[in-house]
Amino acid sequence: MSRIRYTVPNSFTALNLLLGLGSIATGHHGEMELAAWMIVWCGLLDVMDGLTARLLKATSSFGAEFDSMADLVAFGVAPAMLVLEAGMQIGGIEPGTGSFLTLLASVGLFVLAGAMRLARFNLSSHKPLKGWFTGVPITAAGGGLTATAVILITRYEDLARSLPLQVYLPVLMIVLALLMVSTLRFPKIVRRNSKVINSFQAFNVAASYYCGITRSYPEFLFSMSVFLLASGLIAGWLTRPSGQYGEDGASNATKA
Repeated sequence: MSRIRYTVPNSFTALNLLLGLGSIATGHHGEMELAAWMIVWCGLLDVMDGLTARLLKATSSFGAEFDSMADLVAFGVAPAMLVLEAGMQIGGIEPGTGSFLTLLASVGLFVLAGAMRLARFNLSSHKPLKGWFTGVPITAAGGGLTATAVILITRYEDLARSLPLQVYLPVLMIVLALLMVSTLRFPKIVRRNSKVINSFQAFNVAASYYCGITRSYPEFLFSMSVFLLASGLIAGWLTRPSGQYGEDGASNATKA
């Protein structure tokens, strides 16, 4: 029974990793919108991973490491490859050009920053700061912002082709990379003392599942991701403690 208990959250983690791999293959074959939705689905599985681990009391060191590896593929490598494909297929960026090398360097930086973030928090010996991340989590950067941005690029392809994607895409990846490895406080989805905040969090999670499962309203997902990023960073700045930030092992510290 004990092994079965650990198998449940680890199965969500395994599926998360495999979906990330599937997203890479799907995007490479030109189905970029589907590939982006697969990353969104990875985010939904990531929530189930942590939830089942806590409910079943099935957290473990192995699970935390496994979860980090899956997160790196699903929210690091897969979004990076998706942005690279979007730049070439929609942005018209030709391999071998300066624009291509710039985009390639930016997506490489994004993956490197994601890997460093996960490794830093897994090895941290500092006491976690309850209710807060240090830096923007890779799930938000890769799943919440990058994937939904690519969905909009593919759905509004004519508009996207008129934009300087050779500038916008590298800037997006570099900014998100810096935010991931920063020491800025970013709120976790946990029960707060405010009923308004708790209700908003519940609505956002429910709406994300609805949009993800039905593959609808990507505009809402992207707008909400931008709003949560901005408001979260502002809240972290306004409520920062006078001392050093506590290290928070991201959500994988509470998962199997």
